[in-house]
Amino acid sequence: MKILVVEDEPKLAAFIKTGLEAQACAVEVAHDGTRGRQLAQRHPYDVIVLDVNLPGLNGFAVTQALRQEGNATPILMLTALGSVDDKLTGFEAGADDYLVKPFEFRELMARLRALHKRGGEKSEAVPVLRAADLELNLGNKTASRGGRRIELTARECSLLEYLMRNRNRVVSRVEIAEKVWDIHFDTGTNTIDVYVNFLRKKVDKEFARKLIHTVIGTGYILKDA
Repeated sequence: MKILVVEDEPKLAAFIKTGLEAQACAVEVAHDGTRGRQLAQRHPYDVIVLDVNLPGLNGFAVTQALRQEGNATPILMLTALGSVDDKLTGFEAGADDYLVKPFEFRELMARLRALHKRGGEKSEAVPVLRAADLELNLGNKTASRGGRRIELTARECSLLEYLMRNRNRVVSRVEIAEKVWDIHFDTGTNTIDVYVNFLRKKVDKEFARKLIHTVIGTGYILKDA
């Protein structure tokens, strides 16, 4: 993996870089948001590890700017800001995952591998998934509904792909966490619900026919019939 770490604390940045390099990763470090954005614009990375409280541009601003420029590199926000509002702000800006400090390095590594795996996977059987008037191109990871393009983060794309592959079947939150995140999440968290709500806003909000439905006490289903 080639990873960009944007972290203004020198000791923490050095710790992360050393640990990642020990796992055979190629690592570049930026100590402020402006420099981090410049590096992300100029070089291809497999994953970006991004702090929120940064000199210059903060992590939310960097993420939003990269997404607006069409940069779809998976972004893991690594920060001490752990409230639900902070996480929602990060996800809405376009982040794909969120890890709160202090953290265990092995969890950071597991999340980075999961993001890299999803970002690099290519569909062998079905290049385009369809459900009603919704389409998801698995080659270039783009979605559209009724001919209207839908902008998705890498994580939202993975979630939509899973729902579409299992359309007309109820999938549980635990199943989504395991299959989409590749990590066993605490079932008490609302991470899955947050992402499904993000998808609903993008996939269903502007359309009379709703495709994504909640099955109370069970999970979610994408209906195309």
